[in-house]
Amino acid sequence: MEFNEKLQQLRKNKGLTQEELAQAIFVSRTAVSKWESGRGYPNIESLKTLAEFFSVTVDELLSTDEIITAAEEEKQELIGKYTTLLCHVLDVFTALLLFIPVFGNGADKRSVALFALSETPLWIKIVSAVIIGLTVLNGVCGLIISRLDKPLWSKHPLITGIALSVTACLLFMITRQPYAGVFCFAILIIKGCLRRKV
Repeated sequence: MEFNEKLQQLRKNKGLTQEELAQAIFVSRTAVSKWESGRGYPNIESLKTLAEFFSVTVDELLSTDEIITAAEEEKQELIGKYTTLLCHVLDVFTALLLFIPVFGNGADKRSVALFALSETPLWIKIVSAVIIGLTVLNGVCGLIISRLDKPLWSKHPLITGIALSVTACLLFMITRQPYAGVFCFAILIIKGCLRRKV
């Protein structure tokens, strides 16, 4: 008997609905529904809680193959969470562009911070500051959303963060600010490598 069938049987034997089981083990009803339909496995902590709740062992709930599958799913989920978290931190890290001297100023291209640029049109400084600010804000929002544990929501800041990084790279290359452009490009490459691993 598969895990999903065992879980359904144990739940029904106790006369519980999916909602009641979910409340008893502190998960969402959709999680219980997903497990019972065979679309996934609970993480290790939820498995222990289920086993304790039904007074069975984890081995009785899962076969050896299912234990391996559940562990792999949990490992991939954990890697995805940390990768997403790191991408958001990189977005926040972009705030350094406001303070470190990576912008060329004047004919001698002396390096200065963004707000110390004197021979650059004001609109370029404003657009650069807005792009950097939006990227940082996106990273902060992504960090907050990742704490809510809503996987669907956490994808939006990732996509937006990549779009903002591409925009910043293009902006700095077009305005002939190669150091700032390389900084943003390096962040973009790191994000791409991290997302590829998931």
